[in-house]
Amino acid sequence: MKYKRILLKLSGEALMGNKNSNIDPEVLEQYCEEIKAVKEKNVQLAIVIGGGNIFRGGQAEALGIDRVQGDYMGMLATVINAMALQSALERHGLYTRLMAGIKMEQVCEPFIRRRAIRHLEKNRIVIFGAGIGNPYFTTDSTASLRAIEIQADVVLKGTRVDGVYTKDPLKFPDAVRYKTLSFQEAYEKNLNIMDMTAFTLCQENKLPIIVFDMNKKGNLLKIAQGEEAGTLIS
Repeated sequence: MKYKRILLKLSGEALMGNKNSNIDPEVLEQYCEEIKAVKEKNVQLAIVIGGGNIFRGGQAEALGIDRVQGDYMGMLATVINAMALQSALERHGLYTRLMAGIKMEQVCEPFIRRRAIRHLEKNRIVIFGAGIGNPYFTTDSTASLRAIEIQADVVLKGTRVDGVYTKDPLKFPDAVRYKTLSFQEAYEKNLNIMDMTAFTLCQENKLPIIVFDMNKKGNLLKIAQGEEAGTLIS
């Protein structure tokens, strides 16, 4: 396997699938199958999942809610998704640990870097919830920071498109996909891959990012094996 330790970033909105429910059980099941296939190859795997299917901190202002309060609400939404994913993974016979940036001992462990690394070494999937525990930081920033802290080999950003394009492929049929990009090229072309904080963290720590289609069967395993799927930013 090309990558021995992976940080997988999943979108909360993607959990909705094509249904009106917050969490589509079919999407959850598919994610579990993809993750299990990688775990069977003894890859160490950590996961950060968003909460946009339940609540986004950016919605707070429109609702008359203080931004900081709204961000904490968004963090709690990520914990709900993380708990759902944890339960589904364990139903597939996988060992997991849920760690959060906010203390909530009844449902998860507090994030402690050395403990997280030890869980990975014991072949447990570590799911990080509640962001980094502070407002004004996205789950992309959480993914970058946690990946650096656990010394991951790569950040895999699972999306609904198969990589980074010259423009939105869902709106423009003539959009062209990049196979590879440097961090500098992504800056210069103003490509919206991650928020600036997350992106800069990866660049400064020489941590590659791969943007890929999580909904395509077998993609996660392909990437772990070093095959081309999506766009590599390095």
